[in-house]
Amino acid sequence: MESRGIRNNNPLNIRLSSDKWQGQVLPQRGSGEGAFCQFYTMEYGWRAAFVILCRTYYGKYKLRTIRDIVSRWAPAKENNTEAYIRHVSDYTGISPNKVLGSPQEHPTQWLLIGYAMAVVENGKALPAVPMLKGFALANQP
Repeated sequence: MESRGIRNNNPLNIRLSSDKWQGQVLPQRGSGEGAFCQFYTMEYGWRAAFVILCRTYYGKYKLRTIRDIVSRWAPAKENNTEAYIRHVSDYTGISPNKVLGSPQEHPTQWLLIGYAMAVVENGKALPAVPMLKGFALANQP
């Protein structure tokens, strides 16, 4: 059986909130996964992920390292945050405490981080093309 993130076209397992995302399935379909957003396509799921990572985490909350990002994304009360940080750091080759450049100036670092987080969330690598399309959608005005 595919992971929840793949079934929902939600590679980072974004939880439902008052936010209504572009491409989000409303009302949600299926059962048993009501806490997580569902998207019509993986590109829309990636778009939402990169809006959160690049606009909200980097722009609004000023999170500048893998440690900062993952600590907020996967808090210790719900996750083994240190293992998550280590996996993302190992997968990307970026030190957990390295200050990242802005998503506009260093998009490759942000793509790597998003991809590595999806590997942790889903237990396997995902196709890269939908991620690239989602990143482009997230950066449209």
